[in-house]
Amino acid sequence: MQREDRILVTRFKSMGDILFTLPAIHALRDNFPHHKITFLTSREFMPLLAGFRDVNEVVGLDRSLLRSGNLFGLAQEMCSLTVLLHQRKFALAIDFQGYGETALITWLSRAPQRWGTVYQPMRAYAYTRGVRRHAKTHPAESNLNLLKQCGLSVEPARNEFALPATSMAEARRLFKKLGLNAHKATLFIQPFTSSAQKDWPLENCLALANHWRHAGMQVLFGGGPAEVSRLLPAMGAGFPVAAGAPLLVSAGLAKMCTVIVGGDTGLLHMAVAMNKRAVMIQGPHRHRERFYPFGHPEWKLMPPAGAAISAVGVRDVIDATEVAFADCADHFAAAVNE
Repeated sequence: MQREDRILVTRFKSMGDILFTLPAIHALRDNFPHHKITFLTSREFMPLLAGFRDVNEVVGLDRSLLRSGNLFGLAQEMCSLTVLLHQRKFALAIDFQGYGETALITWLSRAPQRWGTVYQPMRAYAYTRGVRRHAKTHPAESNLNLLKQCGLSVEPARNEFALPATSMAEARRLFKKLGLNAHKATLFIQPFTSSAQKDWPLENCLALANHWRHAGMQVLFGGGPAEVSRLLPAMGAGFPVAAGAPLLVSAGLAKMCTVIVGGDTGLLHMAVAMNKRAVMIQGPHRHRERFYPFGHPEWKLMPPAGAAISAVGVRDVIDATEVAFADCADHFAAAVNE
């Protein structure tokens, strides 16, 4: 490819899986320092890409039109996208999703080089290089492997989410408004995920929170706008709750905390990409070994095979967070002594 060519990257959903493309985006930038990278995603995830400093342009597709059955609106959306693809004249298009629609979009880009993750053999038509994904491999590793199989250097792997300064400033204001001291050790608990089977019971989260409050730590509960009512027990127990804050502000709150505890959810993975110490409680999954905080499989707790996530005991999580707080103290001491 020539200097300052354009690269198209596609990943529609979900938040965690989009975050798992971040190491691959860094690798693309390292291999092509002067190219312009365009990231195509679902419109609702566009704000997330503000933390991808190596991306030059974000394009959103309104996929709700597909779910609503609005065929006319969808046709207009696809026509606009096709025009944009042809105007940009991409030299390379990479499909990290592997859906039928993303394979078609990659093919429509007319890029001379088209790389993609292949789930079904019939979709391989869209790519000049297709790589099958291994079901037991971490999604971020799979994305890196796609680039590696297509001839790029992917080492050393980086995972660096750059929170916008405006979001961080708003997080600091909210942290103070919630009565929290930015200079004290703080535990951030994200009780809910996108799936009930991945949620550690809220009563367990409250038991964990009470343990650390009695030990002198601050505790903050996070959540999405739809989870305000579900977190009323945490409010009733006197814990600050930041449910309803914008996504990147919630990320800023997590960044201000010492340790983050939660399930397999996007905010936890974003915190890890901001170099925060996390404890992830993994729910049941047929590929249990595939999901963990990227680069840190040892930060994950799992129930026994075949058991629900509630089988992970409160004592187990207390012990894991105790190790996490100790790790943070060791890291701080090492930084002071450098």
